[in-house]
Amino acid sequence: MLAVLLELGKHPEGATLEDIASALASPKPTVHRALVSLRKASLAELTSRGVYALGDEFFRIAFSNHAARPDTARIQPLLAALASEYGETLHYAVLDGKDVVYRAKVDPAHGAVKLTSVVGGRNPAYRTAVGKLLLSYTLTTETELAAWLQGQELEAKTASTITEPSALLAELHATRARGFGIDDEENEPGVNCIAVPAFQDSAGIPAGAISVSALRFRYPIKRLLDTAPALIARVQDGLVGRL
Repeated sequence: MLAVLLELGKHPEGATLEDIASALASPKPTVHRALVSLRKASLAELTSRGVYALGDEFFRIAFSNHAARPDTARIQPLLAALASEYGETLHYAVLDGKDVVYRAKVDPAHGAVKLTSVVGGRNPAYRTAVGKLLLSYTLTTETELAAWLQGQELEAKTASTITEPSALLAELHATRARGFGIDDEENEPGVNCIAVPAFQDSAGIPAGAISVSALRFRYPIKRLLDTAPALIARVQDGLVGRL
């Protein structure tokens, strides 16, 4: 049943019984029983075209839970204020294994462009500013990096993506020393990012990171980097009063 629910989440436009059974390599009767149970709980719905989709109850639970999470309540107002000031997109992300997961995203009121990031979405940590910032607190040696990679190659998403483990480790050291992460068109062409730590308790490791994702032609990387010290201070001040 959980597998069917997760598969439905991959199809915003909906999917047929045959589509789901094929994707899961499961018998159609088994998948159908799961769908019946999900529909009873309003977690799935069936349209007149024989297409299944996530139900309204699923979204009610997801959105109400997300809105009530402590980190969302603390972060969202700060992201909104910074998006207005920068005129660019703000993210809050956490580290989950080899990926970063976006917990919040705020676009500016005007001039927003469609980025690949979505709330709940993932990106490989090694090629994002938020990911490198968070990794810089936990990966400090070649041994630690090798254990984290587990033989995985660093795929080049753009011409600027770091693909050598030794270069990534050097960048993590530089990131920790400077106090903020940089993505110089490493994840999306034409998009620069800086990320600063978001400490939400007294621990020495940030709970997540806040990033500014800016279009290169509007915010060249040098201009973006010049704002980093003020951004760090602003985030620290903005979170202290909400702890």
